[in-house]
Amino acid sequence: MQLSGFVIHDKIGIKRRETKGGAYKVDKMVSYRHNTMQINSLDTFLGVKGGCSHDVRDVYFVRALGEDSGYCDKICQADRKMGAQMARARLRYARLKSLPQLSNAEDAAFYAGKYDEWRQGGKLSLRNISMTEALGDALSAGMTEVLGRYQSQKKQTSESMLRNCAAKYLFWLDTLLKDVLSGWNEGNCMKILAEDVRKVQEYLFCYLLTLLGCDVLLLENREDADVSEDLKNLSQKLVLGPYGTSSLPEYSPYVLQTEQSMRIETRQPTLNQAVERKASANGNQDNNEGNRGSIRVTIPERNKHRSHPHASSPQNVRQTAEKTFEELAQLASSIVMIAVHDSQREVIGTGSGIMIGRGGYILTNDHVVSGGRFFSVRMEDDEEIYPTDEIIKYNYNLDLAVIRISKQLNPLPIYNGTQKLARGQKVVAIGSPLGLFNSVSDGIISGFRNIRNVDMIQFTAPISPGSSGGAVLNMQGEVIGISTAGFDDGQNINLAVSYEDIRMFARGFY
Repeated sequence: MQLSGFVIHDKIGIKRRETKGGAYKVDKMVSYRHNTMQINSLDTFLGVKGGCSHDVRDVYFVRALGEDSGYCDKICQADRKMGAQMARARLRYARLKSLPQLSNAEDAAFYAGKYDEWRQGGKLSLRNISMTEALGDALSAGMTEVLGRYQSQKKQTSESMLRNCAAKYLFWLDTLLKDVLSGWNEGNCMKILAEDVRKVQEYLFCYLLTLLGCDVLLLENREDADVSEDLKNLSQKLVLGPYGTSSLPEYSPYVLQTEQSMRIETRQPTLNQAVERKASANGNQDNNEGNRGSIRVTIPERNKHRSHPHASSPQNVRQTAEKTFEELAQLASSIVMIAVHDSQREVIGTGSGIMIGRGGYILTNDHVVSGGRFFSVRMEDDEEIYPTDEIIKYNYNLDLAVIRISKQLNPLPIYNGTQKLARGQKVVAIGSPLGLFNSVSDGIISGFRNIRNVDMIQFTAPISPGSSGGAVLNMQGEVIGISTAGFDDGQNINLAVSYEDIRMFARGFY
């Protein structure tokens, strides 16, 4: 499948560029070997990382047919886990809901012009993606192959049809995959999920992505792609279940928000390096389409005649049976440090957790455990490290999760809310910031906030990445919150999911 004057990429990875006079310049470049391992589940696809050895890179092109139980939830969970990995610069990820039409005349002319320049011996270039020499070579080779395959599928393919097809491919790359392809190199791990791919052009575009080093999973839950068997043989078939009618929500790369007002604190990739997840906090701004995926902080209006639901007057604050700071610090024996491991058993971060059930149940943040393949738990006065891969329950909106280890635990009591919390009330936070096991800090409740319809406690006790999942205690030693987030631009402005949501989420475990 050769098109006259095109760069040709053969199976052994030799790049031959035709020069004037009919001579060829020969260079070595990376070639791509498809589907060397059987993919038998979504998790396998997300976890596999193709190696690159002797200028050959393994990539995966898979058609997932039908639906299984919890199909939509599993895809949304994959978005969350892969997004968290992308925020830590461990991979590139996107889910393509649909491939848009190239209907704007200016865009159509621009990308068709780039195709023309390439056909005349120039290099491919795009608007939004910086085209390094290596990426340009890979894209040229890939475009040559997929256009050749397209030509073989369509009888009497005209130059105009090829030009329009190539313009679409360049447009889709430039508008949909900027975050995936920017800073491209042969060693990047890139995962793409694409929904409802039916037509030949769409299918070959997804194949083109594999020739740029992307692992591509087609989500064909309603019906298979309408392409020839020859083209279907380019991909591996994975049957999830019978065909269905489920419609997935729009993909929203929420972990990539870069507005500078708030961070949702995640575990650090190493014990010495903090990683932050940014999201917007725009006061009382309406939650419209433009803010989809961002986190909105709502600060209640001040009203002399109404109080916040959490607030109470100082005289009603519980004052009895207070513990000393030394006594509260001893409760650290019921706070654990969680190391998060990838599929290669490497530690990719740490977080904290709270013992809530004697049967081994530990409460932590969902963002602490998302993206991990298994976990190891360390506790005070115990030399043993307890491994687990059990996530018993999780809730993304509340940012809560429960894991379980094989050990009897001494859980902390969760505050029962007999009296409302109050601004100015003293608190103690215990967690493992930056991997510093079970650090204790003190502060006060400084306010109450509502973030994405979740009531949260604002407090001043210092926390850092790695504190996530740790306990915020009242002076009686009861859990009133779980450390979750902090503001970048202020000192000791931190947030915790409140005891009310903890009690609702963890009902049955404590």
